[in-house]
Amino acid sequence: MSMLAVPTEQRSEKSRVICEGDVVVVYERHDRMKAVTVAKNGELQNRFGVFPHNEWMGKEFGCQVKGRNGAGFVYLLAPTPELWTLALPHRTQILYIADISFVVSFLELRPGSVVLESGTGSGSLTHSLARAVAPTGHVHTFDFHEQRANAAREDFARNGVSGVVTVKVRDIQGEGFPEELAGCVDGVFLDLPQPWLAIPSVVRSLRPDGLVCSFSPCIEQVQRTCEVLSKHQFADIRTFEVLLRSYEVRHENLSTSFECSEQTFSKEATKSPPHKRQRGEVDEKGGPESEGHAEDPNGGSKTAAGSIVKQSRPVIARPYPETKGHTGYLTFARQATCM
Repeated sequence: MSMLAVPTEQRSEKSRVICEGDVVVVYERHDRMKAVTVAKNGELQNRFGVFPHNEWMGKEFGCQVKGRNGAGFVYLLAPTPELWTLALPHRTQILYIADISFVVSFLELRPGSVVLESGTGSGSLTHSLARAVAPTGHVHTFDFHEQRANAAREDFARNGVSGVVTVKVRDIQGEGFPEELAGCVDGVFLDLPQPWLAIPSVVRSLRPDGLVCSFSPCIEQVQRTCEVLSKHQFADIRTFEVLLRSYEVRHENLSTSFECSEQTFSKEATKSPPHKRQRGEVDEKGGPESEGHAEDPNGGSKTAAGSIVKQSRPVIARPYPETKGHTGYLTFARQATCM
């Protein structure tokens, strides 16, 4: 079983060492990652330098490696569903971690569960479904687009989850789920333009008390899906919208002059520190801006006028100016059993 499907505590020591053929997530920063397959004599080039794959082999996942020219460093991380979601090639619009975690939780997936997914898309959600049901469960995922299905199948094999994932080309809206899966499914996930067309097939596939989730970007799709779910005697029908607000935590350069009032900051207090650069990097001038100042033995500096400026680096936490908005609505329902 791959590292995508096996919890960290269950991995052997050998699996923690990078070997030829392994998939490594190269981490530059939280919003810049790349999945790389380690190859003999291969190399990665980016803004931080040249990184030969041969130097990665034998190192542990999670290590920091420096570029050959010393311009910077990257981290070599073991692939997980969460990291894969951030690094995968986008063949379609994908679900991200906030929605994915909600889906896995509300579908009540656990090892041994059988789950259906339509459509496969870029395979972002599929990897998390596979980890949730592994090692004894199974994910059956369907996409009407043959090329996308083949690309997803290659990704699943590359990441070692093909043992718990089966990919098939099928139009679920028109054909429904295969009859051989009838009555043996614990959960169903629908990401379709017209999910209500697949509800009759969902009814046949689910076990009693099974759950279905439909992801739709428009509220009109949600309304019609809920109507059909009610018509087929589904219970506990609920719709959610998951919004994410991120915060940035960093050290902020602040300095005050003793000649000014307590509420007045010196000009340096209004300057933003260098943003999004690696630890150890300096300004183009070779160090912090200090024109017109002399060092003070107490940690401050003296201005040309002779006043002492006290500097500090408190930790600042503030939200990003842009908050990720609406991606889609998640509608959940439970198949009720008749007495």
